[in-house]
Amino acid sequence: MALSPKLELKQSQSLVMTPQLMQAIKLLQLGNLDLIAYVEAELERNPLLERDEAEERPVAAEANGADTAERPDTEAADGGDRDDFSSDPDGSDWGDQSFATATEISEKLDTDLSNLYQDDRPDTTERLLDPGQLVGDAWAHSGSRGGSGSDEDYNLEAFVAADVSLGDHLAEQLALAFTDPVSRLIGQYLIDAVDEAGYLRTDLLSVAEKLGCPLELVESVLAELQRFDPAGVCARDLSECLALQLIERDRYDPAMQKLVDNLELLARRDFAGLKRICGVDDEDLVEMIAEVKALNPKPGNAFGTTLVQPVVPDALVRPAPEGGWTVELNTETLPKVLINQSYYATVATGAKGDKDKQYLTECLQTANWLVKSLDQRAKTILKVASEIVRQQDAFLTHGVQYLRPLNLRMIADAIGMHESTVSRVTSNKYMATNRGIFEFKYFFTSSIASSEGGDAHSSESVRHRIKELIDKERPSDILSDDTLVKMLRDAGIDIARRTVAKYREAMNIPSSVQRRREKQIMA
Repeated sequence: MALSPKLELKQSQSLVMTPQLMQAIKLLQLGNLDLIAYVEAELERNPLLERDEAEERPVAAEANGADTAERPDTEAADGGDRDDFSSDPDGSDWGDQSFATATEISEKLDTDLSNLYQDDRPDTTERLLDPGQLVGDAWAHSGSRGGSGSDEDYNLEAFVAADVSLGDHLAEQLALAFTDPVSRLIGQYLIDAVDEAGYLRTDLLSVAEKLGCPLELVESVLAELQRFDPAGVCARDLSECLALQLIERDRYDPAMQKLVDNLELLARRDFAGLKRICGVDDEDLVEMIAEVKALNPKPGNAFGTTLVQPVVPDALVRPAPEGGWTVELNTETLPKVLINQSYYATVATGAKGDKDKQYLTECLQTANWLVKSLDQRAKTILKVASEIVRQQDAFLTHGVQYLRPLNLRMIADAIGMHESTVSRVTSNKYMATNRGIFEFKYFFTSSIASSEGGDAHSSESVRHRIKELIDKERPSDILSDDTLVKMLRDAGIDIARRTVAKYREAMNIPSSVQRRREKQIMA
């Protein structure tokens, strides 16, 4: 067969990532601070945008465990006239450009997002939905001035490493010390209550009641936190802080323990009373006091006074008067921008050149899409948050051990969106509940099948059940992994022995042989 050049007419479908669609996708995954910075940049760049200073009611939804109801969308604070740009103010036609109404733009955005997420071609999806590609326009913009770099734009401060705060330092150790999500949640809650000096400023009983977990579990997590670096951190008072540092140095003997327990005598310089209580002579007491003075009473000060940015929730969950839960967006975190139609009418009337008309058209389209993208982002966050609350109603009512197995597909199917959309919405978004502030992603847990054919069990609740069984075992009756499997199956949890062993090792619980030896020694 001879090879020869020829022309072919081929018809095919392909997905085009428009700048507007890229903007809508990018806004979904931005957190509060990044979104505010992005909107501020748009306000400086686009003269048709302005801040909306009008007071707005919070967007709310009801989640009562049966269904999710959204409040109908409202028009802009000025009556909605700023969103209608079907024609120019003076009735003229700028070339062949036509401006869509608010409804058309919203429908176009929904359609584009749906088409994008339903494209099941692996290579195309991976290429177009690469997060690095979506944010790459910022790099391209920073280096696109005339095709060459500029020394004036090169900021060395951008490469300076930020100071590590005490909270970040403890959080890094927390990720290595605990693999159980329940223990991690409690540990992070306690770390957030540690002040700059390194002291824990909260009551353990209130923490247990707040999170709906046993007090013994909170105490065990705190005991592990008190072994973190720096020594003495997470102490509840000065005596405990000094004791933790002495334990780290292997110098916490009975005499030193009595000295630390009677610091008020040391403050009054009652050396005679200290010698009598500790049972030591003058020379030993002097050495003990020197060791105490060498300790750090404020271990957290070694990390400076870097201010930690508080977590601002994107959604607020409150108990509803008629039962269930009310979910509403935190309007304080939503940038409010409007399109200044009067200014556009004034400037458009005086525009004469084609470049001026084209610039105004681009600014108007960009502003219109930004307003609609922000509105779509808020609605999507509310939908996802409401469905999460509906799915995890037992957690909010009874506590952390009642987390249900949940994944992105379950939320996506319930609200009629793609999994990638839900994944973007749950990134860097937080929810304030009656049990604290949690990241959206915390509520997504894997499942363990039920042996009785009922609802599946959350992996976190199974880990919690295993830990409870081991904590309650008697020294004369140590539970092996096979025994744990039998007990769990009797409770309706279909789990394999290797899974029990994996969960036990993940919680740093030794084997039954090691536990039997330890309890025999302690007895």
